[in-house]
Amino acid sequence: MSEISQRIEQGILRITLNRPEKKNALNQQMYLQLTTALQQAAADDKILVVLLQGSTDCFSAGNDLQDFLGSGELNSQHPTVQFLYQLAQFEKPIIAAVAGLAIGIGTTALLHCDLVYAADNARFQMPFTPLGLCPEAGSSVLLPNLVGYQRAAQYLLLGEPFCAADALQMGLVNQVISTGELEQLAWQKALKLASLPASAVQSSKALLKRSSKTLTLDTIAAELVQFQALLHGVECQQRIAAFFKR
Repeated sequence: MSEISQRIEQGILRITLNRPEKKNALNQQMYLQLTTALQQAAADDKILVVLLQGSTDCFSAGNDLQDFLGSGELNSQHPTVQFLYQLAQFEKPIIAAVAGLAIGIGTTALLHCDLVYAADNARFQMPFTPLGLCPEAGSSVLLPNLVGYQRAAQYLLLGEPFCAADALQMGLVNQVISTGELEQLAWQKALKLASLPASAVQSSKALLKRSSKTLTLDTIAAELVQFQALLHGVECQQRIAAFFKR
């Protein structure tokens, strides 16, 4: 069974993370599949909306650290890097349905989505500094712009977790609903978007992101430089070694 499943229906590309034994942690093959899916969606006029989801108890536990550590330099050929830039520049609307754990990239990817719906069991965290790392995916600019500096510092510097209600209050998610109702709500919102004039929706998204797009791309690049340096530092190596021993 594929770790990324895809289905196109009524103009909606539904992408489902499907690696339950690893809590949907993303490996390099999954990043490649996600990037390819977004590239194909961008080129296909019949696809109007992307719906990204995990399972009812886990959206994504973040990077598969063991896989990531052996994946080489974070350059333009790296699958993770390719995904980050593709996500940041994707012109069609993306809806995320988040249940259970949303860790690391499982949270920061949501900052690029246009609508985010969360189950009441959703739990978010960006534990970069506890691992000796720094923010990624443009989160060091997108999060403070969304929630304010102090709250962004709470979650990016301290790496503290937060619940669905907190995510709703700060504006990271649009609505919180029961786990059993989440998939249907996200699907209905995707159908509504898909029923609207595509050119108007995409133009509106472009205008909404016009002032921040260049800054976001520049920030992703700056974060990658720092992330690469920290990844090979003694503190990070010690923290990750301790993580694997737990």
